[in-house]
Amino acid sequence: MRQKDKIEQIIFSAIDEINDSLPKSNYVNKSYDTKLLGGSSGLDSLAFVNLIVGIEHNIEDVFNFQITLADERAMSEKNSPFRSVKSLSEYIEKLIEENYDE
Repeated sequence: MRQKDKIEQIIFSAIDEINDSLPKSNYVNKSYDTKLLGGSSGLDSLAFVNLIVGIEHNIEDVFNFQITLADERAMSEKNSPFRSVKSLSEYIEKLIEENYDE
């Protein structure tokens, strides 16, 4: 499986975990275009934090190293990596590639 596919699967798995705690009417869509942050995301702040923590745990399980997604670097990006599943996936891929280069 390609790294990009693994990352997408990790994010979607974390979305599944969030959806398990939500009423069906509030489910987060599993799509590359799904908004994760902002008014149209459908996630409240607690669900967003739980999503990020779930993704971090899944990354550790799959790639065997720890990353922190909500850090100073992510917050200082010109375009937030938390805008959508796509932007978060691309950001995670960049972090993983940097880690493997070390």
